[in-house]
Amino acid sequence: MIEQLSEGFFEIFQDGTFQKMDPSRLENVDQDESLGKYSSALGIDPLLIRFNGKIILLDPGLGWGLDHKSSYQNTSSVVTNLDIFEIRPEEVDLVILSHLHYDHIAGCTYVDNNFKTIATFPNARYIVHKDEWIHALNQAGSKNDKKGATYNLDEFYKLVAENRVDFFDQDFYSPVSGITVMKTGGHSPGHTIVKIREETGISYFMGDLVPTEYHLNHYAMKQIDWDPVQSKKAKKWILTMASEQNATIFFYHSLFRKSGLISQNKKNQFLLMEPRKK
Repeated sequence: MIEQLSEGFFEIFQDGTFQKMDPSRLENVDQDESLGKYSSALGIDPLLIRFNGKIILLDPGLGWGLDHKSSYQNTSSVVTNLDIFEIRPEEVDLVILSHLHYDHIAGCTYVDNNFKTIATFPNARYIVHKDEWIHALNQAGSKNDKKGATYNLDEFYKLVAENRVDFFDQDFYSPVSGITVMKTGGHSPGHTIVKIREETGISYFMGDLVPTEYHLNHYAMKQIDWDPVQSKKAKKWILTMASEQNATIFFYHSLFRKSGLISQNKKNQFLLMEPRKK
């Protein structure tokens, strides 16, 4: 079973900082002095998979409100989302990370009342591609010209030091039967997506290869992607394959259309249909 979680609506600025936003601002974007000019609106939507006796999370988000004395106590987070499904953080078996940008991994940890960094999911293995880790180490703390593509590994180092992280170096890696992590590169050197094969069909979690439904037929990531050419090649390959499989795709950053069945018309445009009924 696949469930799409949500941390809500955010405004991201050119320096990579985030701010929670009121979704009503999207009703008058043309009159907004900031949105679309100095910042962009996006959603943060981790994915929960209950599969073959395992509980798996994909990209656990920003994790606002998890830290001790956080000013965002009433903000939706991956933990409050899991609580809706009566799942405790201790029950999560795997956390798969598409890449290590801050907005995808901050929810992996929190700071407790002793100011110690704690694994949000204490019994889980955290999975990421080795190329992504090497690239993140080289980029963390340095300035780059990729707007919004920021690494902040301060708390993630603790997970690595505690031997909670599994680094894989294959292009296709299956940590659990029916789950395949596929290296695409492009957005970052070790970026991956996840293929989920269920009895009811195939699904793909697109990470930041195709972050929203808007990006299906438009490439607007040149200023953000590490390798734009590779991004476009991987995007075309995955979407074509997914449409041939009548697969469902899940977006991480969409504001409204979070998922849907992918198809292709006679003009080779990708279309998003209503998701498969459970």
